[in-house]
Amino acid sequence: MPKKIAFIGAGSFGFTRNLVRDILTFPALADSTIALMDIDDDRLAFAKEAVEKIVAAGHYPAKVIATKSRAEALDGADGVVCTILAGGVDIWRNDIEIPKKYGVDINVGDTRGPAGIFRALRTIPVMLDICHDIERYCPDAIFLNYTNPMAMLCRAMQGETKVNVTGLCHSVQGTAEMLARWIGAPMEEITYLCAGINHQAWYLEYKWNGKDAYPLIREAIKRPEIYNEEIVRNEMFLHLDYYVTESSGHNSEYNAWFRKRPDLIEKYCTHGTGWNPGEYAYVLKEYLKREDTWQDQVKEWLQKDEIDLKRGKEYAASIFNATIGDGTMFEFNGNVRNFGLIDNLPEGCCVEVPILASKRGLNPIHVGPLPPQLALLNSISAQCEELAVEGALTGDPRKVFHAICYDPLTSAVLSLAEIKQMVDEMFQANKDWLPQFKHLS
Repeated sequence: MPKKIAFIGAGSFGFTRNLVRDILTFPALADSTIALMDIDDDRLAFAKEAVEKIVAAGHYPAKVIATKSRAEALDGADGVVCTILAGGVDIWRNDIEIPKKYGVDINVGDTRGPAGIFRALRTIPVMLDICHDIERYCPDAIFLNYTNPMAMLCRAMQGETKVNVTGLCHSVQGTAEMLARWIGAPMEEITYLCAGINHQAWYLEYKWNGKDAYPLIREAIKRPEIYNEEIVRNEMFLHLDYYVTESSGHNSEYNAWFRKRPDLIEKYCTHGTGWNPGEYAYVLKEYLKREDTWQDQVKEWLQKDEIDLKRGKEYAASIFNATIGDGTMFEFNGNVRNFGLIDNLPEGCCVEVPILASKRGLNPIHVGPLPPQLALLNSISAQCEELAVEGALTGDPRKVFHAICYDPLTSAVLSLAEIKQMVDEMFQANKDWLPQFKHLS
């Protein structure tokens, strides 16, 4: 029987297009019904046109529907993908600009810290609504979340609903490929064990043909062009002994070492980190440029005579094939609650660990303890996230304030009284998006 896969937030054009392309490459999923749902008419129409172009180019027997009704998209779905954004760039700007006024210099702000926490406060109620609809319309579906802040959203959904949900991020496989390139290794000869928390997991093992490749990585980063490619992450590797997932721009926000003084930002965060050189002004410019040019880019793609139907490297399609397709087992890194998975991180917090996808579903793999210097850094952020999620679920602003008090970067820069003032201002800027916080009305 053909499967149904629903995309919630299908207007994320590039992602939806590429993931549908990947899904349809699996013969067991080639006749799927692709249900696209978005609240933006223009984005939804473009997404539908793109998916229909892929179906036609591949001569797939798939069916495509587009709807603004979440219930219609989810009804009877076997798989669900989510890529929503609660609030646009104008809301997100407050997450960055208010802390910056107080001296907390954040550049992306979508994962943790004061910016990530307020994004979570806005997004958790929406994600729980989606989960409740999944419980109502497709309770057995596999739900794959790509929306940030990944850890806090997954922690809330997995704690408050019965939905079979995990969160996915491309940083694990992306970084593994980057390291392979640095040492000149073919990716098919690389194996690794990676675990920690989202955007800050660690390659506990990284091997080339079964042999430890860390000595080769240490040699590689002695070359200036490689060191400068990922300055923050290379510094973390040199001092903490294990390589971390996610970019230097992101990781500079998740600790107290790189962004607490202007001279440190200039030294470590301003140069050589790819698309995101660590400066918020640059990141904002990129986001605003996308807001202005996305339709032109979409139309340009739609006008191509030929499109590449080769499968990409995102996990989702292989997970769906393993669970609802032909059953070929697939191991990936996903976000789940820590029940006996990483021994020295808080029980029940959200961790990113290897998971085996099969017809049995999603089965996380026990990792054991992290090296203590890694567990210490992860644990601080994980406990802040736990407290922030509790604040989001209960509508308790005091818990949110306390979570931000212990954020590594914030606490390195501000006093408690300054943090309280900053958090109060952020609550006021977000009050229209936070119905669970009654004191703001």
